Amino acid sequence: MRDLCRYWAEEIGPLTDPPAHGGDARDAFHVVCPSPPGYGFSDKPAGRGWDVERIAAAWIESMARLGYERYGAQGHDWGTGITASIGRQDPGHVAGVHLTPPLAPPDPATFGDLTDAERAATADLERAGGQEDGYSLEQSTRPQTIGYGLVDSPAPLCAWIVEKFRSWTDCDGHPENVLTRDEIIDNLMFYWLPGTGASAARLYWESFERIRRVFTDEVTDTVTVPAGCSVFPKENPRPSRRWAARRFTDVRHWGEPDRGGHFAAMEQPGLFVEEVRAFFRLVR
Repeated sequence: MRDLCRYWAEEIGPLTDPPAHGGDARDAFHVVCPSPPGYGFSDKPAGRGWDVERIAAAWIESMARLGYERYGAQGHDWGTGITASIGRQDPGHVAGVHLTPPLAPPDPATFGDLTDAERAATADLERAGGQEDGYSLEQSTRPQTIGYGLVDSPAPLCAWIVEKFRSWTDCDGHPENVLTRDEIIDNLMFYWLPGTGASAARLYWESFERIRRVFTDEVTDTVTVPAGCSVFPKENPRPSRRWAARRFTDVRHWGEPDRGGHFAAMEQPGLFVEEVRAFFRLVR
């Protein structure tokens, strides 16, 4: 698909072969790109239990089977929770985790002294709870119900996903300001062709409530491996560094690029690659 070619050219290519893209050979990585069970090219779970922690454990085992004794992990969206769990479960092998964004709740101890950015982040969390979370409530409580529609017709699938591109990208209300129609269609096809609308929704049923608490309620676990954090301006949530440091106890890199939203790796692949490189240079 064209989307795979785009990611190769704009993200995987620069990460694996920096000199071919104007970069430094010392920044080169091996890149392993698993898709979660129920998504993309992965199989669809036939039973319950494939939550974030189990997926993390499977990816840890995959890295061991591939022969990697030391590796870094990067994640966004569901990958953020999975990546944090990898850091907790396999600290002896994980050089560091890079998160876009780190998931951490506002710190009540700072509420009397909020910065402007923290105040805006708190307001956006409250707004999202009232205006943006309908999809997650449906998928976390009745994923199979919406799932039938997502695998039956491309029209509801398109509406379900493109609405999020409109709301969550840094696009001024028009996704085509940052993504071409072909790129959007390619993304949709990763759900439509393998029929993963229902199986992808079930991860919300497995894990969403716990993950939501991680960035809205309180710190219930800590990640002690080195962490790199990149918070793009139209992302939500957008924890501040002092909030994130309560959960990620060894923050080595903190980046706040000047543009990009929730789908930053698609919207701004160059900035995304720069952030990944900046962190892993510190822990290689």
